[in-house]
Formats: sequence, structure tokens, C-alpha cells
Amino acid sequence: MTKLPSGTRRTAVVVAVLAITLSGCGSAKERTAETSSCPFTPDESITATARIAYQHIPNGDLIVKDQRVLEACMPNAKITWNKYDSGGDVVQAFGSNSADLGLIGSSPATKALSAPLNIDMKVVWLHDVIGDAEALVAKDTSVKSITALKGKTIAVPFSSTAHYSLLNALREAGLDSARDVKVINLSPDKMIGAWQSGEVDAAWVWDPTLTQLKAQGTVVTGSGETAKAGFPTFDAEGATSAFVAANPGFMDVWTRSQNYAVELINKDPKAAAVSVAVELGIAPGDVEKQFNGFKYLTAKEQSGPDYFGGKLATNLHKTAEFLHGEGEIAAVGSEQAYTDGLYGASISKVGTK
Repeated sequence: MTKLPSGTRRTAVVVAVLAITLSGCGSAKERTAETSSCPFTPDESITATARIAYQHIPNGDLIVKDQRVLEACMPNAKITWNKYDSGGDVVQAFGSNSADLGLIGSSPATKALSAPLNIDMKVVWLHDVIGDAEALVAKDTSVKSITALKGKTIAVPFSSTAHYSLLNALREAGLDSARDVKVINLSPDKMIGAWQSGEVDAAWVWDPTLTQLKAQGTVVTGSGETAKAGFPTFDAEGATSAFVAANPGFMDVWTRSQNYAVELINKDPKAAAVSVAVELGIAPGDVEKQFNGFKYLTAKEQSGPDYFGGKLATNLHKTAEFLHGEGEIAAVGSEQAYTDGLYGASISKVGTK
């Protein structure tokens, strides 16, 4: 069992967040070394060099980063964190050998494992199962259904889970994504400007951009609804096959660290929100609200039949069939190809502890 942060450590973190929230300045880089501790016995034998691509999504990855869990649990490893705006960008980083591990959604993961990319990578963890945390927001508050957006311009980050959900929602509503609407590729950080300038009529995106758009528009539908229709999405961690093969010890500790973060979210969301708030630069209370849009799975749950123990490869294969139908990938691999794209060894180890 992992242990929660001590009261002393938590107090220090709360003070840091309050300083950021109240003064509007500061960053995670300004945190003191006292906020870094390993929630289990550190492994000093690991000397790996790991380049981690992260995104501003409210899940355990930001807790691990903010609390410097990896650095504390593997003190002799060299770890660098680099921010990316979407899973598609992370996939490109894998292809250009600019990252070893990174957060990607189920759709980018499927594209990476399919032709023409065929990136030699593995899905090694599920950070979250996406619910209402990703949604379609219309600028015109009178819009009540997706069919009312016919002839309109909709922004979405291409090759993301939001893109996959949008295409499915359009198809389920009887709209052709190529003829009935104009779907444009925009990263979340560019959506606000396009929204305010009138370049887009709607956008499917995640927080913190989602909250900003919801304040000015109306939610039409979301990823929770498309999941109910049979098109679930999730945020995962990908890693190059070469890195996984060369660093099994690192992967075990990395997975245990992520499992600690998930347990913290599920058992003590207020404490978990503090770390995520520091990374996102928002109030902890707002982070807690964002947590409600996701489901966070422990290693034990992920090793079960619905995920790494069975259905995850099937879901990736199903996603590939849809993406192929939309012209997003050149060909669909066999279900075994997507099974081979999973690395569940560390999850199995951590899940049985």
C-alpha cells in the first residue's frame, strides 16, 4: 500500500498554492526541495535518462510532476519534463525521438500504432477514462443539438480524443464531417482567440479551455455521451518500445508513482487538487470540479479484463476501424497488432502489491 503525504508536507504545498492563487504569480519551479518525497522505498539503482512529455490535464501525471515523485523515488535517474499541447504533438515527438514517455489520448495512440505512422511504441498506463471533461461548446447559446451546427465551423485539436469524439457525434447525428460542417484543427491554447474573433462557432476541447468557453457559450454534448454510444476515450501514457525494453526498473517505479497519484485522487481529492492546481495555475476547488469529469483507475483495476487484461486492445482496434473509415489512418492492423502495442507488465506487478 502506498502512503499519503504527511501533514507537514501537505501544509507546505497548500501554502505554495495559496501564494500562487492569491498573488497571481509563482510557479512549480519555485517549490522547495521539502515538497519532494517518495511515498515508498526509493530505488537508487536506477540511472535511466527519461524525457517525459506531459499535458495540462487534471490527472495523476501532474501530481507526480508537481510533487517530484519520480525524482525522489529514483534519485540517480535523470528526468526532464516538457509540456505539449495535444497527444498528436506527443506522437510527433516519439517519431522524431524527442521524447521517451508521454501522455497521449486513445485516438493518438491508435494512430501511432497504425499505418502510415507505425511508431514502435507501447501504451503503458491509463491516466483516466474521459467523461464530461471533454465537451462540445457552441458560441450561440440557442443551439441545443449538434444538428443545429450544420453549416458551422467547429474547432478541435486533430488526432486527439476530442477529435475522435466529435467525428463520432457528428456521424451519430447524421452529419457528414466533410460536407455538413467545417472542422478545423486548433490547439486548445489558440481556441479562445479564434472564438472571440468569430472564426469558430463551436469547439470540442478539454479544461482549462473548456471552462473558459462554457462561460461564454453552451454545452451541446460531451465525451460522456459518446462513450455511452459505444465510443469510449481515455488519456494514456505512451512510451517508445526501445525505452521500455531498456528500462524495466524505471517503468516499475514510474507505474507505482502513477498508482500512488491515482489513489490520492480517489481517497483524498482535496489534497490531490492542491498539486494539480499548482501545475494548472488555478484554485484547488476548480480542480476538484474537473476531477468529476474523469474516472481514475488504479493499477489493480487496469490489470483487469476491461483494460490491459483484455478489452483495451479491442477498443484500440475498434478506434482504428473508425479512424480508417474517416481517412485518418491508411490501414487497420490486426487486433493482435494492438495487443502487441500494450505493455502491462509493470501494471500487473504494482496491481498485485
